[in-house]
Amino acid sequence: MSAPTLLLVARHGETAWNAEGRIQGQIDVPLSETGHGQAIALARAIAQRRFDAIYASDLERVRQTAAPALRQFGLPVTLDPALRERHYGSFQEITYKEAKARFPEAYARFAAREPEFDFLGGESLAGFAARVTRCVEGIVARHPGESLLVYTHGGVLDVLYRRATGKSLQEKRDFDLPNAAINLIECHGADWRVRAWAERAHLESTLDEPPL
Repeated sequence: MSAPTLLLVARHGETAWNAEGRIQGQIDVPLSETGHGQAIALARAIAQRRFDAIYASDLERVRQTAAPALRQFGLPVTLDPALRERHYGSFQEITYKEAKARFPEAYARFAAREPEFDFLGGESLAGFAARVTRCVEGIVARHPGESLLVYTHGGVLDVLYRRATGKSLQEKRDFDLPNAAINLIECHGADWRVRAWAERAHLESTLDEPPL
């Protein structure tokens, strides 16, 4: 059997909006001081690994999280908008609490993980998952048997975990998505497996995504 492609996938470091419970989506929010520290800690934690290529979302919080590793490994980064977070439409820029109060019916559909719900003008869960899956499957196909470092967002990690475990999009999330944690997925062609998830021993503290 040919060697698998190994993905080390990391969510960006913490932002001020993460700390506030504010919905970022595709709004270009930078890292907080805590987030910059997490980015450095993550780079140090993976310093002894070898990577053949680095990919990242083009949003600032992800680019800033990747920066210490780029300097460390001396590799270029391929920025791909298809690795961006889901577009949360009318929910973007407000907190989860505000979204629930302002749009109760829409929030209920969001919390129920309805595949076609698009946040009143954003991106549906089904469309988002298709975008992410198509992007990452393409990356894997371009790098057979190689080790890849991918920096992205919590929603993207949610989709990839479900792709690797067979968990449906509608099932309630029962796994963590911490800022700047280490997640490993092994890909043998179309067969993906989670090798490690949400490893965070290198971090003093980290925030999880809301369990929706």
